[in-house]
Amino acid sequence: MTAAGPARVTLEPPAGRERPAFLVALTHGAGGTPDTPDVLAVATAARRLGAVTALVTQPYRVSGGRAPGSPVRQDAAWAQVVAALNPGGLPLVQCGRSNGARVVCRTASAVHAVGAIALAFPLHPPGKPDKSRDSELRAAGAAGTPVLVINGDRDPFGIPQPDDATRVVVLPGETHALSKNTAAIGEAVAGWLGTLPAIGQAAGA
Repeated sequence: MTAAGPARVTLEPPAGRERPAFLVALTHGAGGTPDTPDVLAVATAARRLGAVTALVTQPYRVSGGRAPGSPVRQDAAWAQVVAALNPGGLPLVQCGRSNGARVVCRTASAVHAVGAIALAFPLHPPGKPDKSRDSELRAAGAAGTPVLVINGDRDPFGIPQPDDATRVVVLPGETHALSKNTAAIGEAVAGWLGTLPAIGQAAGA
């Protein structure tokens, strides 16, 4: 339960471990669900490395809405969900696609995430590069949280640029849906998770 209403969560344990080494919370785009091919590819890769994964349907979608509404309200609800999922204080990585990518980047510092994965980050509305959301993407890195961005080279919402805190993987032939090459998504995520000190230490414990 959150201040914006109930969220729905599907938890899956890590592969081959009794206890999870870290938590990955994953969420959807504005009008979608968290069971899209790209999000599931991230979840599978994380579980193979010892994570418990949480597929989160945000409150506005549980109530039947298609638009997330106020970013402040959406972010507050997300922070409440993450807090409820992680009472034991496991290292947290959060992942979102499209609108969800904006959420996980904006809230990374507030929820003390050790990493954020942004799938199909919508850098700007199609055809409107002047309405950039780059500041939302950089919020995580500015607070010291590493970010992995995975975008398709045919994404009409634009492709972010890398910086010291942001690794950008661009997949050829992919659109905003990121639905064709899920193997490449899983490989990119697995490799990047291995570079996070908190995840490497926890997975090896």
